[in-house]
Amino acid sequence: MKILVAGLLAISFCAFAVDKDKEKEKEKPKAATAAQPATETLDLETIARIRDEGINDSHIMEYASGLFDGVGSRLTGSPDFARAQQWSLDQFRRMGASNVHAESWGEFGMGWQQIGTSAQMTAPGTATFLAQATPWSPATSGEVTAEIISVPDLKQEKDFEAWKGKLAGKIILYGDAPKITPDLSTLIEHYDQAKLDHFRSYPLDGDQNDSHVLPDEPPLWEKVFGDMAFLEKVGRFFADEHAIAVLRPGGFSGILHDDTGSSLGWFVYRPEHKQAIPSAVIASEAFGRMQRLGSHGVPVSVRLNIATKFFGDHEPGNDVIAEIPGTDPSLKDEIVMLGGHLDCWIAGTGATDDGAGAIVALEAMRILRALNIQPRRTIRAALWGGEEQGIFGSAGYVSNHFAVRSYSTKPEEQIVPEFLRHQTGPVSIKPEHAKLDAYFNTDNGGGKFVGIFAEGNSAVAAIFQQWAVPISDLGFSTVTMRNTGSTDHVTFDQVGLPGFQFLQDPRDYDTRSAHTNQDTYERLSESDLKQAAVVMAIFVYNTAQRDAMLPRKPMPHPELQDQRVKPLEGIYPGAKQ
Repeated sequence: MKILVAGLLAISFCAFAVDKDKEKEKEKPKAATAAQPATETLDLETIARIRDEGINDSHIMEYASGLFDGVGSRLTGSPDFARAQQWSLDQFRRMGASNVHAESWGEFGMGWQQIGTSAQMTAPGTATFLAQATPWSPATSGEVTAEIISVPDLKQEKDFEAWKGKLAGKIILYGDAPKITPDLSTLIEHYDQAKLDHFRSYPLDGDQNDSHVLPDEPPLWEKVFGDMAFLEKVGRFFADEHAIAVLRPGGFSGILHDDTGSSLGWFVYRPEHKQAIPSAVIASEAFGRMQRLGSHGVPVSVRLNIATKFFGDHEPGNDVIAEIPGTDPSLKDEIVMLGGHLDCWIAGTGATDDGAGAIVALEAMRILRALNIQPRRTIRAALWGGEEQGIFGSAGYVSNHFAVRSYSTKPEEQIVPEFLRHQTGPVSIKPEHAKLDAYFNTDNGGGKFVGIFAEGNSAVAAIFQQWAVPISDLGFSTVTMRNTGSTDHVTFDQVGLPGFQFLQDPRDYDTRSAHTNQDTYERLSESDLKQAAVVMAIFVYNTAQRDAMLPRKPMPHPELQDQRVKPLEGIYPGAKQ
């Protein structure tokens, strides 16, 4: 009830604000400020048909095997992503979707593919180690055997001096071996009632770290990516000293974590930042073993083969788009979107991050097409590219269609990916901004949908609570006012468009699968994926059928962030500002 009251108050306030300040009318499409019904009109018969089709005639595991087993990993800009793109286009066409096409979001960088990576210890004993090339690593000169040398984390360029003349012909173990506890924690986690109640409560202290909301602190990101930029210099130093390759620890208990965080620099996919020396991640147990032997003066040799291939320096970035056309003459030009990101890292096959999001979108569209649903508004699916390197696909799509954001041009912020930079200018709106009703995203693993993040939109939370009632028996019960971050819905929310991410049961997403060699078909729960696709189909259908578009939050004004009244101003006379 409190959320419902808050929602009605928010609607009333928006209406009052529009009457009071006519200039705001330029920012808010009329559909977004239209009167909202107190009670939602739900087509329970169609909802029941969606449930039946999605649960009893699901194709989602066929999609899963086709994409994860047949195509495999899908690194942005790679031939593997191009295969996934074509596969996705084919699936949309087979189900009878309309306007199926690939759409460019701009130039990405270098095309790259791992052919294979192997690592074996040859002295003082023999052992085979789990290994993966780091993304965009150059190749070794075929199979090479060399002695290893341990180099601790270097902090600044003056630390290079101690290692000059010592690295030629060596394979470097770079960094300290992680400490591994023998008391392993449980890999699988399911949200219980206490955790769902936690998400229902809004944190008045602003702490939303447990829902992946990234801090808006430019100095923090300058430090984080400054360290990554220094890694690029470390790689160049090792190459200049004629070292053969670099090995870094990448996980334990058979879980090998491998993404750009393991590379020697964040922007290694750009030709101007191409990594100077081959590198791979290996199991932390293997890294620790070799490092301990070396610390006791025992010579260790490794046979290493990092086989990779580069393609072009200026590969395009693409999204996959498909639609179910709207049929209402007055609403068909309005758009309801759903999606997830198609790209992933290379160690596994990207089943939970975010292949699950891609196949949930595919299956939701298939359900609606199989039932010959004739939505009032157009339903548009988008499978994004480039999410893992900086939310490029959705950000490019939003910039091309809906609105453009302005970012800081300070030199110190240029080492930070654009999506984490400080926004300085106003949001510049395009005509299509008025036509986008909402975007629904999946990107937190393969777990079932237990709720949805309303992103601080109290009016829409009241609506979603009513939508949850007919599907509460499927486990969907929690509408939270909290935000969540780190994925594609954020690019919509940042320009004043309703963008939503579902609250998912975590399973082993954070403990085992995300960005690892374990992110494969075997991590998927068929029943959870069926439920997620059904809920997604129902949410986009409900949105497409409403008389009014979903209510929007006030437009963001990032250009005003630094102009707010300081905390002590006007409170303590004489206080320093």
